[in-house]
Amino acid sequence: MDYELLTILLPAFAAGVLVLSTHVVLGKQVLKRGIIFIDLAIAQIAALGAMVVHMDHDIAELAYAHVWMPALFALSGAGFIAWLAKHMAEELEAMIGCFYVLSAVAAMLLLSNDPHGAELLKQLMSGQILWVSWQQLLLPVAVYSAILVLIYVKPKVLDGAAFYLLFALIITLSVELVGVYLVFSSLILPALAINKLKGKYILAWAYGVGFIGYVLGLFLSASFDLPSGAAIVATLALTAVIFRIINSMLIKRKNLFLTSTDE
Repeated sequence: MDYELLTILLPAFAAGVLVLSTHVVLGKQVLKRGIIFIDLAIAQIAALGAMVVHMDHDIAELAYAHVWMPALFALSGAGFIAWLAKHMAEELEAMIGCFYVLSAVAAMLLLSNDPHGAELLKQLMSGQILWVSWQQLLLPVAVYSAILVLIYVKPKVLDGAAFYLLFALIITLSVELVGVYLVFSSLILPALAINKLKGKYILAWAYGVGFIGYVLGLFLSASFDLPSGAAIVATLALTAVIFRIINSMLIKRKNLFLTSTDE
């Protein structure tokens, strides 16, 4: 592997590890709450904020507009979903799905007359993880570290309404780094992989699934000139499925062994 390729892959891999650091924890909480579409909805509304910056040159010239505008949209969306959770709990998942679709449609309408709209939409959905620079990781490192410390010190923060605020902040930065599809995959696939496990170290297994998925995806992308985001999503899914199958086989073998011992 030549030096030039390594300088591209290392920041991309660091971005993947950084995204996984928070998304594995949040993904487990998303499954627990039964709100699978919340990540897609918040990611889509954050992307909508990024599109507004792209379309309005006056806003684009403001300092850090590419960060605070998507964050503003995401926080507004998270606040709305928190309100839905309080007042429409029985229909929450359906309402979040509708919110996602409406956000996606709004993005398409917003970019319909933009000659570069299709390219921007593709970039925000699939991401450009291979073009992430070390400098882009500085803000996410600071924010993610603070949030992880908060969760470690006060884990119950994820059980209340503050979850939506933390979720919006994390998703906003992650969309900027890896795109909407990888945000969803990094949240849900490792969490699904360990969903049937119990014990102290289940999060470690989830991190392992995510780690392997990103390594394989980046390797295949670099080796065969594949779209990096799509390749990583595919390898994350494959890794999660294989983990579930192996875990299921081990559980069956253990149960058979216990049954034969009892007899």
